[in-house]
Amino acid sequence: MNTSTHPTVPFFKMHGSGNDFVLLDNRSLGLPREAMAQWARRICRTAFGVGADGLILLNRAPAGAPADYVWDFYNADGSRAAMCGNGSRCAARLAYELGMAGREHVLGTDAGPIRARVNPQAGTVRVQLTPPHGLTLDTALDVDGRQCTVHFVDTGVPHAVLFPEGLAALDVRALGRALRTHPHFAPAGTNVNFARVDAPDAMTLRTYERGVENETYACGTGAAATVLVANALGLVGEEVRVTTSGGEVLQIGLENGTVFLEGPAVTTYRGEMFLDSLGLTLP
Repeated sequence: MNTSTHPTVPFFKMHGSGNDFVLLDNRSLGLPREAMAQWARRICRTAFGVGADGLILLNRAPAGAPADYVWDFYNADGSRAAMCGNGSRCAARLAYELGMAGREHVLGTDAGPIRARVNPQAGTVRVQLTPPHGLTLDTALDVDGRQCTVHFVDTGVPHAVLFPEGLAALDVRALGRALRTHPHFAPAGTNVNFARVDAPDAMTLRTYERGVENETYACGTGAAATVLVANALGLVGEEVRVTTSGGEVLQIGLENGTVFLEGPAVTTYRGEMFLDSLGLTLP
Protein backbone atom coordinates (compact mmCIF):
# COMPACT_ATOMS: atom_id res chain seq x y z
CA MET A 1 0.00 0.00 0.00
CA ASN A 2 1.25 3.47 -0.89
CA THR A 3 0.35 5.08 2.42
CA SER A 4 0.85 8.60 1.11
CA THR A 5 -2.25 8.32 -1.09
CA HIS A 6 -4.59 6.93 1.57
CA PRO A 7 -6.37 9.25 4.03
CA THR A 8 -5.67 8.53 7.69
CA VAL A 9 -7.07 9.70 11.01
CA PRO A 10 -5.05 9.66 14.26
CA PHE A 11 -6.60 7.83 17.21
CA PHE A 12 -5.90 6.82 20.80
CA LYS A 13 -6.67 3.39 22.25
CA MET A 14 -7.43 3.45 25.99
CA HIS A 15 -9.02 1.27 28.61
CA GLY A 16 -10.52 1.68 32.04
CA SER A 17 -10.11 -1.60 33.93
CA GLY A 18 -10.29 -3.51 30.65
CA ASN A 19 -13.31 -1.60 29.29
CA ASP A 20 -11.64 -0.41 26.07
CA PHE A 21 -12.30 2.55 23.79
CA VAL A 22 -11.07 4.29 20.67
CA LEU A 23 -10.84 8.05 21.21
CA LEU A 24 -10.71 10.73 18.52
CA ASP A 25 -9.89 14.43 18.88
CA ASN A 26 -12.85 15.82 16.98
CA ARG A 27 -11.77 19.45 17.26
CA SER A 28 -9.74 19.17 14.08
CA LEU A 29 -11.47 16.14 12.54
CA GLY A 30 -14.91 17.75 12.58
CA LEU A 31 -16.83 14.50 12.14
CA PRO A 32 -20.57 15.33 11.97
CA ARG A 33 -22.94 13.53 14.31
CA GLU A 34 -24.81 11.84 11.46
CA ALA A 35 -21.64 9.91 10.54
CA MET A 36 -20.64 8.87 14.07
CA ALA A 37 -22.74 5.71 14.41
CA GLN A 38 -21.26 4.24 11.23
CA TRP A 39 -17.75 5.16 12.32
CA ALA A 40 -18.34 3.47 15.67
CA ARG A 41 -19.53 0.24 14.06
CA ARG A 42 -16.60 0.10 11.63
CA ILE A 43 -13.85 1.16 14.05
CA CYS A 44 -14.97 -0.97 17.00
CA ARG A 45 -15.17 -4.24 15.05
CA THR A 46 -12.62 -6.80 16.18
CA ALA A 47 -10.37 -8.24 13.46
CA PHE A 48 -11.70 -5.87 10.76
CA GLY A 49 -11.34 -2.60 12.71
CA VAL A 50 -9.36 -1.32 15.66
CA GLY A 51 -11.59 -3.23 18.07
CA ALA A 52 -13.19 -1.65 21.16
CA ASP A 53 -16.26 -1.53 23.39
CA GLY A 54 -17.00 2.01 22.26
CA LEU A 55 -15.99 5.13 20.34
CA ILE A 56 -15.42 8.48 22.07
CA LEU A 57 -15.10 11.79 20.22
CA LEU A 58 -13.84 14.81 22.15
CA ASN A 59 -15.25 18.20 21.12
CA ARG A 60 -14.99 21.82 22.15
CA ALA A 61 -17.76 22.84 24.52
CA PRO A 62 -20.44 25.11 23.03
CA ALA A 63 -20.36 28.71 24.20
CA GLY A 64 -21.95 29.00 27.63
CA ALA A 65 -21.92 25.25 28.32
CA PRO A 66 -21.15 24.28 31.95
CA ALA A 67 -18.25 22.09 30.79
CA ASP A 68 -14.63 22.37 29.67
CA TYR A 69 -15.36 20.09 26.70
CA VAL A 70 -18.07 17.67 25.56
CA TRP A 71 -18.05 14.18 24.14
CA ASP A 72 -19.99 12.04 21.72
CA PHE A 73 -20.10 8.44 22.96
CA TYR A 74 -21.16 5.44 20.87
CA ASN A 75 -21.27 1.76 21.75
CA ALA A 76 -19.67 -0.78 19.45
CA ASP A 77 -23.01 -1.49 17.77
CA GLY A 78 -23.41 2.17 16.80
CA SER A 79 -25.96 3.04 19.48
CA ARG A 80 -25.45 6.33 21.28
CA ALA A 81 -25.08 6.18 25.07
CA ALA A 82 -25.80 8.99 27.50
CA MET A 83 -23.00 8.01 29.85
CA CYS A 84 -20.17 5.53 30.45
CA GLY A 85 -18.25 5.55 33.71
CA ASN A 86 -15.03 3.95 32.51
CA GLY A 87 -15.22 5.87 29.24
CA SER A 88 -15.55 9.15 31.12
CA ARG A 89 -12.36 8.40 33.04
CA CYS A 90 -10.48 7.69 29.80
CA ALA A 91 -11.88 10.84 28.20
CA ALA A 92 -10.88 12.92 31.21
CA ARG A 93 -7.30 11.69 31.19
CA LEU A 94 -6.87 12.20 27.45
CA ALA A 95 -8.47 15.67 27.57
CA TYR A 96 -5.99 16.62 30.30
CA GLU A 97 -3.05 15.26 28.30
CA LEU A 98 -4.22 17.07 25.14
CA GLY A 99 -4.48 20.36 27.03
CA MET A 100 -8.26 20.57 26.64
CA ALA A 101 -8.79 20.79 30.41
CA GLY A 102 -6.95 20.95 33.72
CA ARG A 103 -6.50 18.19 36.27
CA GLU A 104 -9.90 19.05 37.77
CA HIS A 105 -12.52 19.77 35.16
CA VAL A 106 -16.04 19.11 33.86
CA LEU A 107 -16.94 16.82 30.96
CA GLY A 108 -20.27 17.38 29.22
CA THR A 109 -22.25 14.20 28.46
CA ASP A 110 -25.80 13.43 27.32
CA ALA A 111 -26.55 12.48 30.94
CA GLY A 112 -25.29 15.82 32.27
CA PRO A 113 -22.00 17.34 33.47
CA ILE A 114 -19.41 14.95 34.93
CA ARG A 115 -16.80 16.33 37.34
CA ALA A 116 -13.40 14.68 36.95
CA ARG A 117 -10.11 14.75 38.83
CA VAL A 118 -7.05 13.37 37.06
CA ASN A 119 -4.10 11.97 39.02
CA PRO A 120 -1.38 11.70 36.35
CA GLN A 121 1.20 10.29 38.74
CA ALA A 122 -1.01 7.37 39.75
CA GLY A 123 -2.62 7.02 36.32
CA THR A 124 -6.09 7.16 37.88
CA VAL A 125 -9.16 9.34 37.42
CA ARG A 126 -11.99 10.01 39.88
CA VAL A 127 -15.33 11.10 38.44
CA GLN A 128 -18.51 12.29 40.10
CA LEU A 129 -21.37 10.55 38.30
CA THR A 130 -24.71 12.14 37.56
CA PRO A 131 -27.32 11.74 40.35
CA PRO A 132 -28.75 8.20 40.36
CA HIS A 133 -32.49 7.75 39.98
CA GLY A 134 -35.16 5.10 39.67
CA LEU A 135 -33.87 2.83 42.45
CA THR A 136 -36.21 -0.19 42.65
CA LEU A 137 -35.53 -3.23 44.83
CA ASP A 138 -36.75 -6.83 44.85
CA THR A 139 -38.64 -7.14 41.58
CA ALA A 140 -39.57 -10.76 40.78
CA LEU A 141 -39.15 -11.60 37.09
CA ASP A 142 -39.57 -14.76 35.06
CA VAL A 143 -36.54 -15.03 32.77
CA ASP A 144 -36.80 -17.93 30.34
CA GLY A 145 -38.57 -20.00 33.01
CA ARG A 146 -36.14 -19.01 35.73
CA GLN A 147 -37.37 -16.94 38.69
CA CYS A 148 -35.04 -14.03 39.38
CA THR A 149 -35.01 -11.28 41.99
CA VAL A 150 -33.89 -8.17 40.15
CA HIS A 151 -32.99 -4.72 41.43
CA PHE A 152 -32.67 -1.61 39.29
CA VAL A 153 -31.14 1.87 39.28
CA ASP A 154 -30.12 4.38 36.61
CA THR A 155 -26.60 5.76 37.11
CA GLY A 156 -26.52 7.69 33.85
CA VAL A 157 -27.63 4.58 31.96
CA PRO A 158 -30.05 1.87 33.16
CA HIS A 159 -28.72 -1.05 35.20
CA ALA A 160 -30.34 -4.22 36.50
CA VAL A 161 -28.52 -5.85 39.43
CA LEU A 162 -28.73 -9.48 40.59
CA PHE A 163 -26.94 -11.49 43.29
CA PRO A 164 -26.92 -15.04 41.88
CA GLU A 165 -25.32 -18.11 43.38
CA GLY A 166 -22.27 -19.50 41.59
CA LEU A 167 -21.13 -16.21 40.07
CA ALA A 168 -17.90 -17.63 38.62
CA ALA A 169 -19.69 -20.33 36.61
CA LEU A 170 -22.69 -18.22 35.59
CA ASP A 171 -23.52 -17.98 31.88
CA VAL A 172 -23.50 -14.18 31.87
CA ARG A 173 -23.95 -13.89 28.13
CA ALA A 174 -27.13 -15.98 28.01
CA LEU A 175 -28.81 -14.68 31.15
CA GLY A 176 -27.61 -11.14 30.51
CA ARG A 177 -29.09 -11.13 27.01
CA ALA A 178 -32.40 -12.47 28.27
CA LEU A 179 -32.67 -9.76 30.92
CA ARG A 180 -31.34 -7.01 28.67
CA THR A 181 -34.29 -7.58 26.30
CA HIS A 182 -36.88 -8.53 28.96
CA PRO A 183 -40.29 -6.85 28.44
CA HIS A 184 -40.01 -5.36 31.94
CA PHE A 185 -37.21 -3.09 30.65
CA ALA A 186 -38.75 -2.31 27.24
CA PRO A 187 -38.32 -0.43 25.07
CA ALA A 188 -34.78 0.77 25.86
CA GLY A 189 -33.53 -2.39 27.55
CA THR A 190 -30.95 -2.40 30.32
CA ASN A 191 -27.41 -3.31 31.26
CA VAL A 192 -27.25 -6.31 33.58
CA ASN A 193 -24.92 -6.77 36.55
CA PHE A 194 -24.27 -10.03 38.40
CA ALA A 195 -22.60 -9.47 41.75
CA ARG A 196 -21.28 -11.14 44.88
CA VAL A 197 -20.71 -9.44 48.22
CA ASP A 198 -17.31 -10.50 49.58
CA ALA A 199 -17.15 -8.14 52.59
CA PRO A 200 -18.85 -4.94 53.76
CA ASP A 201 -16.31 -3.03 51.64
CA ALA A 202 -15.66 -5.48 48.79
CA MET A 203 -17.66 -6.95 45.91
CA THR A 204 -17.06 -9.00 42.77
CA LEU A 205 -18.91 -8.04 39.59
CA ARG A 206 -19.63 -9.36 36.10
CA THR A 207 -21.54 -7.15 33.65
CA TYR A 208 -23.45 -7.71 30.42
CA GLU A 209 -23.41 -4.39 28.56
CA ARG A 210 -26.18 -3.12 26.35
CA GLY A 211 -24.72 -1.92 23.05
CA VAL A 212 -21.73 -4.24 23.31
CA GLU A 213 -24.20 -7.16 23.66
CA ASN A 214 -21.76 -9.26 25.62
CA GLU A 215 -19.95 -9.46 28.92
CA THR A 216 -17.25 -6.79 29.25
CA TYR A 217 -14.16 -6.73 31.45
CA ALA A 218 -15.56 -3.82 33.46
CA CYS A 219 -18.41 -1.31 33.62
CA GLY A 220 -18.05 1.81 35.75
CA THR A 221 -21.70 2.84 35.87
CA GLY A 222 -22.53 -0.83 36.50
CA ALA A 223 -20.15 -0.95 39.46
CA ALA A 224 -21.76 2.22 40.81
CA ALA A 225 -25.26 0.80 40.34
CA THR A 226 -24.32 -2.45 42.05
CA VAL A 227 -22.88 -0.69 45.10
CA LEU A 228 -25.94 1.58 45.31
CA VAL A 229 -28.24 -1.43 45.33
CA ALA A 230 -26.10 -3.42 47.78
CA ASN A 231 -25.92 -0.41 50.10
CA ALA A 232 -29.70 0.06 49.95
CA LEU A 233 -30.09 -3.61 50.87
CA GLY A 234 -27.74 -3.16 53.84
CA LEU A 235 -25.09 -5.47 52.40
CA VAL A 236 -22.19 -3.00 52.06
CA GLY A 237 -21.08 0.38 53.36
CA GLU A 238 -20.39 3.60 51.48
CA GLU A 239 -16.81 2.90 50.35
CA VAL A 240 -16.54 -0.30 48.33
CA ARG A 241 -13.83 -1.92 46.21
CA VAL A 242 -15.37 -3.66 43.19
CA THR A 243 -13.30 -6.35 41.47
CA THR A 244 -14.26 -6.60 37.81
CA SER A 245 -14.18 -9.65 35.56
CA GLY A 246 -10.94 -8.27 34.12
CA GLY A 247 -9.38 -8.62 37.57
CA GLU A 248 -8.93 -4.90 38.21
CA VAL A 249 -10.46 -2.90 41.04
CA LEU A 250 -12.80 0.09 40.85
CA GLN A 251 -13.40 2.22 43.94
CA ILE A 252 -17.00 3.36 44.47
CA GLY A 253 -17.84 6.02 47.04
CA LEU A 254 -21.31 7.13 48.16
CA GLU A 255 -21.57 10.57 49.77
CA ASN A 256 -24.98 12.07 50.60
CA GLY A 257 -26.61 10.77 47.43
CA THR A 258 -23.58 11.49 45.24
CA VAL A 259 -21.69 8.63 43.57
CA PHE A 260 -17.96 8.70 42.87
CA LEU A 261 -16.06 6.27 40.64
CA GLU A 262 -12.28 5.98 40.71
CA GLY A 263 -9.88 3.68 38.88
CA PRO A 264 -7.12 3.48 36.29
CA ALA A 265 -7.35 5.08 32.85
CA VAL A 266 -4.65 3.66 30.60
CA THR A 267 -3.48 4.63 27.12
CA THR A 268 -2.35 1.44 25.44
CA TYR A 269 -1.31 2.95 22.12
CA ARG A 270 -1.87 5.70 19.57
CA GLY A 271 -1.87 5.29 15.83
CA GLU A 272 -3.44 6.17 12.50
CA MET A 273 -6.42 4.50 10.88
CA PHE A 274 -6.54 3.99 7.12
CA LEU A 275 -10.08 5.07 6.38
CA ASP A 276 -10.46 3.22 3.09
CA SER A 277 -9.55 -0.05 4.85
CA LEU A 278 -12.48 0.59 7.20
CA GLY A 279 -14.85 1.68 4.43
CA LEU A 280 -14.99 5.23 5.80
CA THR A 281 -14.51 8.65 4.27
CA LEU A 282 -13.66 12.03 5.70
CA PRO A 283 -16.50 14.57 5.97
